[in-house]
Amino acid sequence: QVQLVESGGGLVQAGGLLRLSCAVSGRTFSGYAVGWFRQAPGKEREFVAAISGSGGTTYYSDSVKGRFTSSRDNAKNMVYLQMNNLKPEDTAVYYCAAARSLRVGTPVGYDYWGQGTQVTVSS
Repeated sequence: QVQLVESGGGLVQAGGLLRLSCAVSGRTFSGYAVGWFRQAPGKEREFVAAISGSGGTTYYSDSVKGRFTSSRDNAKNMVYLQMNNLKPEDTAVYYCAAARSLRVGTPVGYDYWGQGTQVTVSS
């Protein structure tokens, strides 16, 4: 019922930047919080960031705080993850996911997921 499509991944050198986009369709967009997660080879999927339906509240994991910023444009049904000062440790497949309310630190409650987009940061 809710579909998410991610884009914006790619290859970037350390210290560079990328902006990921998540297009969300279905139901009332502003009624969904959106989380960002990432998964590197051989590692568990980890929470990166989340933004409330209104965009008024954001949360970031300690590993990305100060470097990543999530925002949303509800008129366009779009959520963004601006990633600055990228590090090789940021290399992973990044996913956006939608939940009925903001949840942090866990994929629990995120019922809809995008397909993922690869982010590779070279040293």
